[in-house]
Amino acid sequence: MDEKPFPSPRRAAAAIRFAVAALLACAPTGAGAQQQVGSASGLPLPRYVSLKSDRVNLHEGPSKEHPTLWVYERAGLPVEITAEFETWRKIRDSEGTEGWVLHSLLSGRRTALVAPWKKEPILAYAGDRTTPLAKLSPGVVANLRRCDGSWCRVSGDGFDAHVKQEGLWGVYPGEKIE
Repeated sequence: MDEKPFPSPRRAAAAIRFAVAALLACAPTGAGAQQQVGSASGLPLPRYVSLKSDRVNLHEGPSKEHPTLWVYERAGLPVEITAEFETWRKIRDSEGTEGWVLHSLLSGRRTALVAPWKKEPILAYAGDRTTPLAKLSPGVVANLRRCDGSWCRVSGDGFDAHVKQEGLWGVYPGEKIE
C-alpha cells in the first residue's frame, strides 16, 4: 500500500490559516453584519487600494508557486481587496477578475476608474457642481481627493474637477473620503 506523507506542520498550519481567511472572506456583509477586518493587516475588508507598480502579477493562489493568471501594467489602477493571507491580498478588478498579489505591490492611495461600464464620457464639473468643465472618458484613472457620499473631487492628467460618485469604480456608494 502506498502511503502519502503528511504535510509538514508549517505547511499544514499555513493551509489552515488560508482556509480560515477564505471562510472569513465569504462571511455575510451588509446591514446588521459586523465590519470584517483582514487577518494580516487588521484593516477593513473589503476595501479599495491601487496598484503601486507598472507590473503586478495576479496569481491563482497566495504564493509565487501558484500560476500567474494576469499581469497588470498600469500603476494607480484601483482594485478591491477582498481577503488576506499573510503577505498576500486577494483582489478584484473593475471587470470582476480575482486573484492574489503581494501586499508590497499595493498602495493605500485611493484612485478610481471613470465609469468603465459606460461607452460615452461623463461630465466633470467645477467646484459649484453646475458648470461642466470637461468630459472624462470611460476607463480614465483619477486620483480621489475627497468624496462627500454623492460627489467626488478627482484629479489627473489635465483635470481637477467634481464628478458624481455613482460614475466611479473604486469608491463605495455613499462612502466619504477626506
